[in-house]
Amino acid sequence: MSYQTSLFDLPAPEAAEKQDYSATFADNMSLPIHKWYRYTAGFSASWVHELIEQEKKNGRSRVIDPFAGSGTVLLESEFAGVASYGVEAHPYIYRIAKAKLDWNYPPDAFKEGAMSMLRKAKTLEITKTEYPKLIANCYPPETLLKLEAIKQAWLDTEQSDEIKNFNWFVLTSILRTTSPVGTAQWQYIQPTKSKSKVLDPFFAFETKVNDMFLDMKRTQARFSQVQDSIVLNEDARNIQSIPDAWGDLVITSPPYANNYDYADATRLEMMFWGDISGWSDLQDSVRKHLVRACTQHVSGMNDEIQRLLYAPKLEPIQEELLQVFDTLKEERLKHGGKKNYHLMIAAYFNDLADVFLSLRRVTQQGCKMCFVIGDSAPYGIYVPVDKWLGELAIAAGFSDYSFEKLRDRNVKWKNRKHTVPLFEGRLWING
Repeated sequence: MSYQTSLFDLPAPEAAEKQDYSATFADNMSLPIHKWYRYTAGFSASWVHELIEQEKKNGRSRVIDPFAGSGTVLLESEFAGVASYGVEAHPYIYRIAKAKLDWNYPPDAFKEGAMSMLRKAKTLEITKTEYPKLIANCYPPETLLKLEAIKQAWLDTEQSDEIKNFNWFVLTSILRTTSPVGTAQWQYIQPTKSKSKVLDPFFAFETKVNDMFLDMKRTQARFSQVQDSIVLNEDARNIQSIPDAWGDLVITSPPYANNYDYADATRLEMMFWGDISGWSDLQDSVRKHLVRACTQHVSGMNDEIQRLLYAPKLEPIQEELLQVFDTLKEERLKHGGKKNYHLMIAAYFNDLADVFLSLRRVTQQGCKMCFVIGDSAPYGIYVPVDKWLGELAIAAGFSDYSFEKLRDRNVKWKNRKHTVPLFEGRLWING
């Protein structure tokens, strides 16, 4: 399996001065509000801030992020005092973003609501002993009892919608730090591995509340002229709730075509809350709402592949896409996993074509768009993502594109499947 490597790669010391890592999340973990949840598929909040301030001088003040994630672009838009819409299809990450975007809520009310619920949790006697296998494998019994007590207190306590969502967020955000097994934030779960630093659930909850409380106070004192953003739990391929020709600046990073399963990345949290009973539930609960950037998303797609490959919206890249598709289809037979990368690549560009068509409706003529992207080479077969996305954008009605390379990928950390050099950068599109 190949991963969206910007999720996990850290800069090599000897290369740090030569390459631009603003397309990664690294600096966000030291920034108030941004650091509340380690959604590592994001990019630099500082870079987003600089871009928004620069474009404000050019008269652009309406920002759209069609892949809003945990809200980096929306938060920086609020701090800059510009209007913004975000679209996030993943139901869990949408809730994460909603909680972070409530940072302007009265801090004292938030803290009192959270701590009163924690106090109630500490008084509960939990006798539950049966849990889904994944949950039981990730926590010792005494930890599970405390997590269950907080969950039960959340279920039983009547509170305002904002406090309720904050408390859901706090508990959700500590699930991995309280597990002694391999559950690093936003990575696949590895019950056979262990980690040395593990927090007691009650302590972790209180610590998280105090950190958020201080962040809220300091950030509210710093930013007084805030324009609230709007985050929508919608599909970027068919944006419904943003008005026609509304936005003049798009800043985003779509999923990379590198087979990372964003649905599976939240399986632990969704199973803990009882939203799914197992891995098989993810298809209907999450995957069907997401851009198809993973082979798990395209099982059973053979019947529609010919219609998809010859869709008029893919005409600008059709010849090259067909060549890559056929090569991947043959190459997969040489590998034990026989992964359907050929179907994934076809579906991915079909979906991104729909994203560009959807963005064309909600953006003004003369808008500017920046897509943080990475190229791809499943089974070592190179896919020119920047070129193909640029051509699909023009076909959707945008005027021109250019690509700015930021850093190399798959050089120091060799991919186990291939050694094709990859890169990450910014696709600039003008409207």
